[in-house]
Order: sequence, then C-alpha cells, then structure tokens
Amino acid sequence: MERRRILFVSHSGAVSGAEAVLLDLVRPMNGASAFIFEDGPLAERMKAAGIPVILSRFAGGISVVKRDAAIWKAIPLLGRLLRICGELTGAARRHRLVYANSQKAFALSAPAAMIARRPLIWHLHDIPDPKHFGRAQLALQIFLANRFASRVIVPSEAVRQAFVAAGGDAGRVRVVPNGVTWGRAEARSKQDLRQSLGLPEGPLVGVFSRLAAWKGQHVVIEALSRLPDVRCAIVGSALFGEYAYADELQALTEKLGLQGRIVFLGQRSDVPDVMRAVDIVIHPSVLPEPFGLTVVEGMLAERPVIGSAAGAFRKSSKAAGPAGWFRRAIRRRLPPQSPRSSPIRLPRRRKPPMPASGPNASTPPSRWWRGSAM
Repeated sequence: MERRRILFVSHSGAVSGAEAVLLDLVRPMNGASAFIFEDGPLAERMKAAGIPVILSRFAGGISVVKRDAAIWKAIPLLGRLLRICGELTGAARRHRLVYANSQKAFALSAPAAMIARRPLIWHLHDIPDPKHFGRAQLALQIFLANRFASRVIVPSEAVRQAFVAAGGDAGRVRVVPNGVTWGRAEARSKQDLRQSLGLPEGPLVGVFSRLAAWKGQHVVIEALSRLPDVRCAIVGSALFGEYAYADELQALTEKLGLQGRIVFLGQRSDVPDVMRAVDIVIHPSVLPEPFGLTVVEGMLAERPVIGSAAGAFRKSSKAAGPAGWFRRAIRRRLPPQSPRSSPIRLPRRRKPPMPASGPNASTPPSRWWRGSAM
C-alpha cells in the first residue's frame, strides 16, 4: 500500500488560532491525513476539506494537563499517553512525514516519529518561555526539539529568539509568518452589518480571541469603565477550559455596571463581518504574543487596530498602565459621531526612528499600531 505523504497531528479538537493556521495549511495538500486527539469542530472541518481523520481512542482526560502546569501532573495519565504514542507510531508508519501542530502533539509525536523512523516537523505557535510554560515542560520540549525535530517552524522572530534563548538549536528553526484566508467582502455598510448582527449603534470596539487571562479581555473592560459613550463586542469563548476566567469577565462587567455596553458574542464563524461592523479592533494580550492573527485580520477588515506592545508586536515605551493606555488609544481612534462632536485632539506625531543599517535591518511594523487600517 502506498504511504500517504504527511500526517498532521493536533491535540485539540477545538478551532483556535493554531488550528485555523493548520486548516489553511492542509486544504491544498494531497495525500495528507490528520491525527487528532479528540473529536470536535477541527475534525469536522478537516473532513469537510477532504482530509482523512484519525481520532485517538485514548486521549480523553489529557486536556487537564495545561502547558503551564507542573509536569508531575501528567504521571497519572502515563498509561494513556503511552497508548496514544502507540497509535501515533502506527499512523506515522503509514506516512512519510509527521507534522506536529501543538506542544502536546509534539511531545507524543517525537517518540512516535523516532520509532517509525519518520522525519518530524514541529510548528511552534507559542513563545517558549516560563510565562507560557511550566519550567519542566519547557525543558522537555526543548530537549525533544533538539533531539528529534528535523525543523521547528515559528510564526515570528520573537518566537525564534525565545526558542533559541531557551536552549533550542538555532539551526533547526525557520520563521514562516502565518497566512490568513479572508473571503471577499460584500459591499455592505457598517450600519447594515450591525443591524444584521444585532450590534448596537454608536462607538463600538471589538475584541477577538479565545477567553483566557493572558489574552487580556479584562483590560478592555476596565478601560471602558472610563469611556461612558463606548460599547464593546467580545468575540470568543473559553475553548481550553478557562471557564473561571469567563465567569470573572462577566462578574467584572456587572461590578463596573457595564452590562448594557459590553456584548459577549461567544465563538463565531462570521468574524470578518463582525470586524467590519466595529470601529476599532483591539488585541489586549498581557503576555507576549507569538504572532497575533487578530491584528492581521483587523487590517484586512480595514479597521484601526490597537494592540499590546509585547512579543511579535513592536516594542513601545508609551504605555503607562494597561487600562489607561488602551482608554487613551481608543479615544484617539474613534471616529466623530456627528458634525457637532468636538474634535479629538491628537498628540503631535514624533518623527519615527531611522531604521538600522546593514543587511539585517528591518522597518518596524508601525502600521500594526494605533490606527493600522489598510
């Protein structure tokens, strides 16, 4: 029997940023298969794209081990993890290449690919540092990468630098920025979009990411408490078990009396339409971002984008405090509401710094910051 070409491996059955990137990658592939630890929307969309899906029979319950948890918490699941590794080894032998799309997928694909004698690619979607990973988990991932990965693909220079700083082999890593599949926009006005989506009129900002403390939705809620005329649409849900944080966001909204001005829309399949319906797209991560698909999507939606100065985003020294900085940035970027509205006074633009000279010089992505509409 002829071997299929690539085995794509994902631990998650949900579709968040890393899984969206994977879906864009596999669609044009012929002879590919997907090994997914758990059933869910990702498996359904893989099948719809014509990709054969192999579901693990033993992965139930391993999601309780988070990437920032102590590694000893995985000990009670050792038998289950070994069975998954055995499944992966059998699947790898039927393919020519193994492509791991997450940390858990990579940790189990590494021994499987070694036993099956297949080359292994790790697509690292996160910044490998102690802010995102438990120290023992981080050390294990770096060891496995240096020992078993033929290549480590990362979406930004920030991730590459963090990987090398953590002890990763610089010769194995390649920077491949994420792409975005964006449908052609209908010629619809913002007002029509808001009416069809049930969104309020007036100044409206949007936050688009899964609900997780490091994604910083609470920072925007705190900022809106000082912007009485601004409303906010929060798109996303607690995909990976961050239900306590989702409850905290609801409680914070009630505590600040913002129930009528903040709309929680949950997970959506029509994100492009929602982005085009808001005035500003906000990406308020409080930890370094490895890439930030939301920023690129906001630019494609032709909306101003306000983002945190961390990780793959350009460094900034102007943020005095998270909520206060976002509040000022939102106020500056909101469009006038009527001819009688008093104009918003913008600070004088400073001359941008000259780019460094030499072959490695690059121009900072300033269009990603404070009004990056295309």
